[in-house]
Amino acid sequence: MPSTQDPEPDQYDAFAVAYSSANDSNLYNAYYARPELLRLAGDVSGLRVLDVGCGAGPLTKQLQDKGADVSGFDGSAAMIDLARRRLGDDVDLRVADLAARLPYGDGEFDLAVASLVLHYIKDWARPLAELRRVLKPGGRLVVATMHPTVYAVVHSDADYFALTQYSEDYEMAGQTVWMTYWHRPLHAVFNAFVDAGFHISKVSEPPPAADTPPELLPNEDGRSFICFLFLELTSA
Repeated sequence: MPSTQDPEPDQYDAFAVAYSSANDSNLYNAYYARPELLRLAGDVSGLRVLDVGCGAGPLTKQLQDKGADVSGFDGSAAMIDLARRRLGDDVDLRVADLAARLPYGDGEFDLAVASLVLHYIKDWARPLAELRRVLKPGGRLVVATMHPTVYAVVHSDADYFALTQYSEDYEMAGQTVWMTYWHRPLHAVFNAFVDAGFHISKVSEPPPAADTPPELLPNEDGRSFICFLFLELTSA
């Protein structure tokens, strides 16, 4: 059964540097999640883009380099400090809680990108309603979240169909880091977006990026593997 260890909120601030360092170069973030999110985002030149749960800002920077006018927020003040070091003071970066009302106006953004943030949240109804609110009509939301089958494989004795909190430990820069997630089955993932008023445009289970270093590949031939689920959605 999964561990129920749950880190205190300030622990996320405590391992921000280790987390950021790992994410800059590891398989899951640098060569899998970010490349696929950028592919789904498409041409962002001139668009107002919101980086949801931006962390230390690597995706924010890539979106900015592609010509987007980017704002970002994260629940961790330490992560936002790191993002400011990366991006400078001219980028709109804020500490904000996705589970609360967001500090942005209605219809402010053309695109929102939520990279590996929703699986930390138990109830998706309020966050998705807020993301829809800050998007323009017809605006897009691009999401990467934990693939539900990961839980089924790793925790084969658990109830796949139950909304379940679980924790896992990782080694990052010589530091043991506990991450706590919420598992929900695949139908609950899709229904949450539909119920929030989004149309599902694309679903993706991609292979790693073509430039992934061979030593990082989970399969020698570079084929897809069970990891994250990617979606492109359109606001009604």
